[in-house]
Amino acid sequence: MMRAPKSFAVVVRRRDGSLQVRERAMIDGRRGVARWPLVRGVASLVESLRLGSEALRFSADQMEKDWVADEAGQPPPKTTEKRGAGAKGLGVLGAFGLALVSMVTSDDGAPVQSSGGGRKLGTWLMLIVAVSLFVALPQGAAAGVNRLLGLHLEVQSPAFQAITGAFKLTIVVGYLLLIRRVPDIRRVFQYHGAEHKTISTYEANEALTVENARAKTTMHPRCGTTFLVMVALVSILVFITIGQALPRIHTGSAVLDNVAFFLEKLPFLPLIAAVTFEIQRVFARYCTTGPLRAVLWPGFLVQKITTAEPDDAQLEVALASLRVTLFRQEEGQSSDVNDDVAFPTYDALLGAERLRPAA
Repeated sequence: MMRAPKSFAVVVRRRDGSLQVRERAMIDGRRGVARWPLVRGVASLVESLRLGSEALRFSADQMEKDWVADEAGQPPPKTTEKRGAGAKGLGVLGAFGLALVSMVTSDDGAPVQSSGGGRKLGTWLMLIVAVSLFVALPQGAAAGVNRLLGLHLEVQSPAFQAITGAFKLTIVVGYLLLIRRVPDIRRVFQYHGAEHKTISTYEANEALTVENARAKTTMHPRCGTTFLVMVALVSILVFITIGQALPRIHTGSAVLDNVAFFLEKLPFLPLIAAVTFEIQRVFARYCTTGPLRAVLWPGFLVQKITTAEPDDAQLEVALASLRVTLFRQEEGQSSDVNDDVAFPTYDALLGAERLRPAA
């Protein structure tokens, strides 16, 4: 999946080796309120969740078509891609992970042209999963340790928040390590690495070829993984700092105290995401070389979990996706070309002057 201010594209490798392309226009969101610092961070995160969910649905639709073709007795697939048992287990967690890594393709988000009720429901569902997994669960684990060890820490104390932060980082890294063991998710991480290599090739002003992309690193400073790690670190610092400044909670019940403080923290989550987005933009712009590159190392270390070395076929898919966005972004393709298009090979796509060659 690739996105640019004017274009959004998803490319899927079908089981017969062809490339199935979905591309459509995006409203340029780099105007007005959407360009304001802090606002653009929240808009980008929500949009990435929405686009990631859409990309996953498109991929699942193509996979289902291949299954139907197999059942109809058509020839076996030519590609080496295998249908793993984990395909049925992607679910919400897989969609959430895919949506996060999709943020690598752009510094800023841009609102899509249309959004249906299904897309909104999927986005809210993934946000609920994210809050439950990375906010509620760490606080609940800290409360359990507090009670088990008899620490008698107030839920708003810096020490309690430090324990919560430790669990938060453990859950983030543990979640990524866990889903990496699913064969289909690992393939997603290989495509994630292919996206990074493709973006690095483009940023180096090199031709979008497999040979050029193969030599690039799978690490990238604008990765959604880095963003996720930075959100966890920033949230730890924020709640350690402001925890005691918030209205005091004394309900007489540890459970109710934790629930009340969890509700107190919720309004700060968009602000934390927005601040982290701005910090990552600064780091990606000024800390990619020299001693300051050290600030990117925590994100790079976790990227070693969420990226894997892709094969050439996977590189072609990522390169094709970027090439398709450039049809509209740089070559002025008309905005009425929104149909799905199939190309037999990557070379055939490169030979097209536009996304859909003139009849």
